[in-house]
Amino acid sequence: MAEAVTTAETTEGAHSHHGEPDFWSKYIFSTDHKMIAMQYMFTGMIMALIGGYMAYVFRMQLAFPGESVPGYGTVTPLAYNSLITNHGAIMIFWVAMPILIAALGNFLIPLMIGCDDMVFPRVNRLSYQIFLLSAIILIASFFVPGGGFGGAWTAYPPLSAQSQYNLTPFGAPMWLLAVALEFVAFLLGGINFITTTMNARAKGMKMYDIPIVVWMIVIASILFMASVGPLIAGAVMLLFDQVLGTTFYNPDAGGDPVLWQHLFWFFGHPEVYVVLLPAMGVVAEVITVFARKKLFAYKTILYTTFATGILSFFVWAHHQFIAGIDPRMAHIFTVTTVLISIPIAEMLFCYIATLYGGSIRLTTAMLFALSFLAEFLIGGVTGIYLGASGTDIYFHDTYFVLAHFHYTFFPIAIIGFFTAIYYWFPKMFGRMMNETWGKIHFWGTIICFNGIFLPLFVLGMGGQHRRIYNFNNFPDLATPEMQDLRIFATWSAVAMLVFQIPFLINFTVSLFKGKKAGKNPWNANTLEWVAPSPPPHGNFAEMPVVYRAPYEYSVPGREKDYWPQNMPD
Repeated sequence: MAEAVTTAETTEGAHSHHGEPDFWSKYIFSTDHKMIAMQYMFTGMIMALIGGYMAYVFRMQLAFPGESVPGYGTVTPLAYNSLITNHGAIMIFWVAMPILIAALGNFLIPLMIGCDDMVFPRVNRLSYQIFLLSAIILIASFFVPGGGFGGAWTAYPPLSAQSQYNLTPFGAPMWLLAVALEFVAFLLGGINFITTTMNARAKGMKMYDIPIVVWMIVIASILFMASVGPLIAGAVMLLFDQVLGTTFYNPDAGGDPVLWQHLFWFFGHPEVYVVLLPAMGVVAEVITVFARKKLFAYKTILYTTFATGILSFFVWAHHQFIAGIDPRMAHIFTVTTVLISIPIAEMLFCYIATLYGGSIRLTTAMLFALSFLAEFLIGGVTGIYLGASGTDIYFHDTYFVLAHFHYTFFPIAIIGFFTAIYYWFPKMFGRMMNETWGKIHFWGTIICFNGIFLPLFVLGMGGQHRRIYNFNNFPDLATPEMQDLRIFATWSAVAMLVFQIPFLINFTVSLFKGKKAGKNPWNANTLEWVAPSPPPHGNFAEMPVVYRAPYEYSVPGREKDYWPQNMPD
């Protein structure tokens, strides 16, 4: 592969274009990739608190139907629909994507490939500003007449298309506008990630020298850009149905509501891998460092990542097995759904092989990385039942689906974020987080998470359907045994939210009083650990040169068990 040049080498003088910015240009209107990463990360964390609060409210309604919820009040059916709709949308579009793709991509890509910034810094700033506008519009939708959108996060018409059904005439188009703006923001960000990685690598960094997390973010960006187009077209049609009275999805006037399902899930299932791949990359970085082992089968992981991306475009209709799909096509999508589990399983086995025989150090980041493997495997195994058209007829739209979904997305969005923050916090802020409080946070989060969703598998197999406001209206689902499981799951959810308090305290206190971190507190190989902690404007005092692959740990004959990429032979 031809060697790439750094961004700095394309300008006159290594950092002649980097002056010392004032407050507004440094913190508010910054073009520095690290500050934009912080903006995305803190916005995502705030939205996670909002989404978590929504989950608390509707779980309390399910456990204690009709009773006043502490900190909220009485939950009406309309409010319940709005809460479950926006909880799902927020956690996927305004938490998982901004943190795992935008925040980590912005912070890590220039540092890990050895350049001074993104190649389009103003486009990068614009992407965050559009994302922030989308979040503001979404939150504002709760304060318009009728409240926030209540047509489920998948926005199936005709429920989403006609206000007389969803009863949110202003909230529905505002929700759709917020999602559209969020997509625009990530399209702009993806352009930056791909172009920077391909054109601004440090001298000597060949394609197989790129850290796996950078590859994962780049491939995720490609997947997003390739899959979102049909959904944008479908969203425009849905917006026209909502505000102009068109009938693209109205079957009474010749429209087809199933068309939206095809357009949504053609994007929606690649979207799962858009957020999965960065989390997989984070876990790869962490387990190699804390197992002191070379990443097992780097090229194989990379090739199967591409295979996963391609296959993700051929599985969408397993969401539509009971939507009137031709049974012959259902068989085809069953096969493709089972096939896509193969490369994902292969990646997980490569990670397990990396751990085998390693000198494992159980830091908080490593504990979260290991829990990702365990919890995501549960999500993957239970997905096989839903990917088979025969069993999905029974399980479709039950709490079994909800539990499976959370065993995939919680490891991705929440465990993946905690893995990253505990690992890169020293580099981001120049201080160490407290490990004792980190481990209290870890065990509380993981135990409570399983306490929430393992009972929901049982409820789903018992026939409990999703999006029901009060199960007392269904005697077969309101038995004492089933209600006890709902109460147990709800108190587990409350406990998990409480266990986020130690994290927030640890995070905040460590920002100001944590032990100061050196350049490379974990003795890692990748280039971000060459820069000071935290990195200054421009990242590197001297642009690094790369001599080897990123995972040369415990190399025979070397005194030290790590071998940084920039260290000459």
